Amino acid sequence: MPTTVLVEGRSDEAALRALALAHGRDLAHDGVDILPLGGITNLRAAATRLHATGRRVAGLYDAPEVRFVRRGLAAAGVTSGEDADLEAHGFFCCSRDLEDELRRALGAARVEQVIAEAGETRSLERLAQMPAQAGWTREDLLARFMTSRSGRKERYARLLVEAMPRGSEPAPLCALLAHLGVGSVG
Repeated sequence: MPTTVLVEGRSDEAALRALALAHGRDLAHDGVDILPLGGITNLRAAATRLHATGRRVAGLYDAPEVRFVRRGLAAAGVTSGEDADLEAHGFFCCSRDLEDELRRALGAARVEQVIAEAGETRSLERLAQMPAQAGWTREDLLARFMTSRSGRKERYARLLVEAMPRGSEPAPLCALLAHLGVGSVG
């Protein structure tokens, strides 16, 4: 059955496509579209439209946004109510957000290596020297770095997935791909 995966933004899409490709799968070939919502508050409208056409929907969401997801899917008729098991309906939760899941899976030192390989160590160090970041943990600094320039979040979502040893990928991504039946992942 054709499926549309609803994700909050383009970085989620980039990570999902990169992980599928790392496992030798092409989501489009498998009948899976990915729809970046431009924010979780757009979930209800997208899910309503897609569900009405008979299309299967699945997705990723961030734990702080669970109430929007529960309400939106229930209002769209995808779930039977706001207390439904979201994973059973193909929606998988990232603890903070997907980028945090990727950084934790790799570890700060390996993330910094990826940044170095991308030629952006100087930008990271400049950010670290700014007074607003004084006292921040390295993890918080890396999170801020990923959002400090347009397109960086999407670029690093792909690069971090590509740098990840197979078998260490974040559970929500693996669970979503397994739910989609696009191969053995995780």
